[in-house]
Amino acid sequence: MKRRTSEQRTRLEAHVFVCTNARDSDYACCADAGGAAVADAVRDWLRERNAFWSPVGVSTTTCLGLCSEDGSALTIQPRNEWFSDVRPDDVPELLANEFGPDAERL
Repeated sequence: MKRRTSEQRTRLEAHVFVCTNARDSDYACCADAGGAAVADAVRDWLRERNAFWSPVGVSTTTCLGLCSEDGSALTIQPRNEWFSDVRPDDVPELLANEFGPDAERL
């Protein structure tokens, strides 16, 4: 096992977690609300600005506790920003507001 904390702290400015949780119940879940498409939209936006993985990481995750039929949940860490009801079309504005239009605020 290797501890790589210091390496990641200097490499990553932020990490975007997008909920893609699926449920077998009557409750809303991000998988059914387009979570995978939101994650793809985040990756695409970052790639277009050469900011994918370095300095921003993207991961899918299970439930973030912001379930909705209207879109996926997303959090940006360590900035402690949380969003619900995110659709793929929302991603450009959301990330531009957080990181700047060209990802210059990283």
